Amino acid sequence: MAAWMTLRTQVTARSGASSLPASHSTSVCLAEMDRDPHNGPTIQFRNVSYALPTGQLILSGINFDVFPGETLVLLGRSGSGKTTTLKLINRLLSPTAGEVRVEGSAATQEDVVRLRRRIGYVIQEVGLFPHFTVERNVGLVPRIEGWPEEKIRRRTQELLQMVGLEPTLASRYPHQLSGGQRQRVGVARALAADPAILLMDEPFGALDPLTRNELQHQFLSLQQRFHKTVVFVTHDLNEALRLGSRIALMELGKLVTILSPEEFLHSSDPLAAAYVQAFRSGLDSAANRGTS
Repeated sequence: MAAWMTLRTQVTARSGASSLPASHSTSVCLAEMDRDPHNGPTIQFRNVSYALPTGQLILSGINFDVFPGETLVLLGRSGSGKTTTLKLINRLLSPTAGEVRVEGSAATQEDVVRLRRRIGYVIQEVGLFPHFTVERNVGLVPRIEGWPEEKIRRRTQELLQMVGLEPTLASRYPHQLSGGQRQRVGVARALAADPAILLMDEPFGALDPLTRNELQHQFLSLQQRFHKTVVFVTHDLNEALRLGSRIALMELGKLVTILSPEEFLHSSDPLAAAYVQAFRSGLDSAANRGTS
């Protein structure tokens, strides 16, 4: 599914007339799926804008396509419009102007319940029902869809194994799980009815670095296996580089650019370049700590 490259960061730290070169490397994932534009996009945004009832404009003139099997990462600062864009896909919000199309149909013309059942949704807060066991949480949509109980049980056990959880956890309640375990259950629930589309809103943002790394790796493994069409929200460039087929950079409610991870690292766009510089500065600061 994804190629891996090593990002070499070469910087010069100046002190008076002297300079100290520092070189570091970090692995980033170029998650380039077998994207074929001739198959047509799974998700389309056509000149989409969104305003609050007060008239405040949140999104303006958004245009992009998401193709089958790719992971499009929406990257930007808080307030840039990432989550609003995501919510327009499953009609948690409706556009003020323009059109969002999902699998060829205008989202606003579809039955909203049927639309949402075709789209998996994973959020940072997980959103598990506290009075449901893990098994009931994971099997929620299949049960609504009328699956036989034995099929739901088998699917739940299969998914728990896929996301790295012991089947014995199926009988536990959310409060009996760690944060990482709850997030894995959230991913399993989103995959339960085998939707073609996954929407993921900073799903790993509240986790500790080690657990976050594990879940990012798990996501890549699952994506390699199932090739879902994913729209993934993050403010973390490292996560975007690792997980994204393409990165859509947003700022102040507008789409700035869409680039592959490799293109993003070498982009001349001022905002993209600022993100890369901040990313590299963090690496340099860590590497040069305590040196003179």
